[in-house]
This record gives sequence, structure tokens and C-alpha cells, in this order.
Amino acid sequence: MSKRTVARRRSRPQGRRPPCIRYGGTRTLAGRRRPRTRPLVGLLRSASAVEWSALPAADTSLIDRCVEGDEEACRRLVETHQAMVFQLALALLGDREEALDVSQDVFLRVFRTLARFRGDATLRTWIYRIVVNQARNRQRSWTRRRRDAQVSLEDYASAHGEPRATNQPGADVRLERRQLAKRMRAAIGALPFEQRSALVLREFHGMRYQEIAFSLGVTVGTVKSRLARGRAALRESLKELWPR
Repeated sequence: MSKRTVARRRSRPQGRRPPCIRYGGTRTLAGRRRPRTRPLVGLLRSASAVEWSALPAADTSLIDRCVEGDEEACRRLVETHQAMVFQLALALLGDREEALDVSQDVFLRVFRTLARFRGDATLRTWIYRIVVNQARNRQRSWTRRRRDAQVSLEDYASAHGEPRATNQPGADVRLERRQLAKRMRAAIGALPFEQRSALVLREFHGMRYQEIAFSLGVTVGTVKSRLARGRAALRESLKELWPR
């Protein structure tokens, strides 16, 4: 990213809300419209260890246009990332209303700080980091125990949608699958926040270790350690489902 680009972004006063935020992000989220989603392809899916890539030119162009106050660019940024933001916030918090509130806060922060984006990671990964930080802050501020958290985590699967089977199973099989999915979501929701966030980013969102490390503000080694502990905890809590 050129020094001229960074200087141009920094020339805009910080903290001022861009005029497009009310069209792209706040209105959509405050209106409680459900984001478009994509199917959940499985709880534990592998992601290839591809080397860290440079910021795409399309991201650079979109960021520059947003910083300059282009309302169409701001709207496009929100539409591109709002489903991902909501799904991640929901997985981390386990509550739909909290996830909607955090999603709105995320986009407000994105537009307030976009001029300071340096291109150290992709735009998507940078937004992931904001989501994790906002969700962590929200969870820390709670003064009551979330007794309904495990039930609310069912919203996460419904937000993604469920895979369609080629052969429709019988009622007993469908019930068994739903119960298994519910147990898994409850087990994930019971993990400590740091383990849960690493596991969700890796297994549900398919992020690379380097991207997760940037999003969580930790080293790759710490990411791997949290993933190992999280997976071990899941195996322990679900061991009766898969006896040795």
C-alpha cells in the first residue's frame, strides 16, 4: 500500500461517521433483517495451510472509495461482510440479539477506523479481528450468567442452514442428527471464549493459522495450543457419543 494512499486516508478527521453507514450497515442491522447465509458444511472441516497473501487490489480500491465517502462502496462493503460478521458474533456469544447488536457495533467501528487500515492483513481478516474484540468486550460486560446460552447456540446452525441430504432419512434418523448437532453446539458454547473463538474461526470459517493469529492478536503457536485444548475438551464432553 503506497504512502500516498495512507496519507490520503489519514487526512480525513478521525471518529467522524461516513455518510453511507446509515444506508449500508446500521439500517440493515438495526432493522433486524436476517443476513443472507451459506450452508454449514460440517463442524470440523480442514483448511489448507496456504502462505499469507498480500492485500488484494480490489480490497484496496474499495477501502479508498469508502474512506473518500463513496456511499455505494460502503454499501458494498457491508453487504459483502454482514453475514460473516453476524454468524461469527452469534457463534461467539450464543445469543441472536446480542449478535445483532455486536454486528452493528462492528460496522460502526469499521467505518470509523478504516482510514487507519494499513493492509497488514486482508480486509476480511481485519474485520474478523474487530468482531472478536467486540464480542469479547460484550461478554466481559455481562453481569448475569447466560443460562439459555446452549439453547441459543442453535440459532448459529439455523443461520448457516443445514446440509441437504440426497436421500431423505427417516424421522428417527433426522431426530438423531438434530440431537447430535445440538449436543455439539452446546459443547462448543461451553468452551472458554478464547478456545471457542479459535475453534470457530478455524473449523466453521476455514481460516488459516496466520489469519486466526491476527484476528485474536496472538501468535500462531498460541492459536494451535488453544485449538488443541478446545478439541480435547470437545472430545471429553462428547466421549459417550463416540466410545473407543
